[in-house]
Amino acid sequence: MTTTTTGAATDGPAPSSGGRAEPPSVHALVMQATDTYIARVQPLYLKDNPAAVAELARLRRGAGKRAHQVQDLWGIGSLEELSGLLAGRRDFPRRTDAEHAVFLASTLWALHQQSGREHGMHVKRRSLGGAVRALIRLKTESRGDSGAEEEGSPLRTRLVRVGTAESIESVAVRLREIVLLLRTAQVPLDYGRLAGQLHRWQYRPDRAAVQREWGREFHLAAPPRTKRGKGGATDGGDAIDPSLSSSEEYGGYAAGE
Repeated sequence: MTTTTTGAATDGPAPSSGGRAEPPSVHALVMQATDTYIARVQPLYLKDNPAAVAELARLRRGAGKRAHQVQDLWGIGSLEELSGLLAGRRDFPRRTDAEHAVFLASTLWALHQQSGREHGMHVKRRSLGGAVRALIRLKTESRGDSGAEEEGSPLRTRLVRVGTAESIESVAVRLREIVLLLRTAQVPLDYGRLAGQLHRWQYRPDRAAVQREWGREFHLAAPPRTKRGKGGATDGGDAIDPSLSSSEEYGGYAAGE
C-alpha cells in the first residue's frame, strides 16, 4: 500500500524502485492495532475472564476523552499495539492523530461491550452508517411499523451530527451517544474500520471523504427494494453492496472520494 503525504493510501501495494512493496500506511496500522487488540481481549471478556473484565472497566473511563488524558490508561493495550507497529518507522505523519483514533475507538468499544457476554460488539465490516441504519430498522420493527423509515429519524440526525462536528472532542461525544444506543439494541460495529476513519477525519483534506463514507454506509444499508419472483414471492436479503471486498480500504471507497 503506497503511503501518501496525507497519510491515506492508494488502492493496493505498489512496488518501490527496488521491487519491494512500500510499508503499510499509518491509516492501515491504526486499523490493524485497534482490530488486533480488541480481537485479543473481546473473547476473554465474553468468557468472563477477570483480567479482561477489569480492563474494560478501565477503558470505559476513557470513552470520549483524548489519548493520554486519563492517567490510569497510560499504557493501554491498543496504544501499545500501535507503538509496536510504528517502531522503527520515521516516515509516518501525525502520530498524535493516530493515537487519538486508536484510543477513541478502543474506549468506545469497551463502552459498547459493557455487560454483554453473549455477543462481541466488535464485528468486521459492520460500518458506522450501516449500524445506525440497522438500529433505525430495529426500532421501526419494534413499533410494528412496516412502512418506510422516516427521513427525520432522530438516529439519522445523530449520525449527521457526527459528520458535521468540527473537533475530535465533538466527534467523541456524539459517537458516545450513538454507541450507547447501539449497546441497548446489541447492534455491533467494526471498531478497526472506525479507528481508520477517525484517523483520516483529523486531517482536514481527508475529512470530507470520511463524511461521505459515513453517508454512503448509511445508504448502502438501506432495505433493498423487493423484487417479485415467480409465484409472486419477494426477494429479501442484506443491502450491503456485494461488490465491496472485506480487504478494501476506507470501507470500500477510494481515498479522497
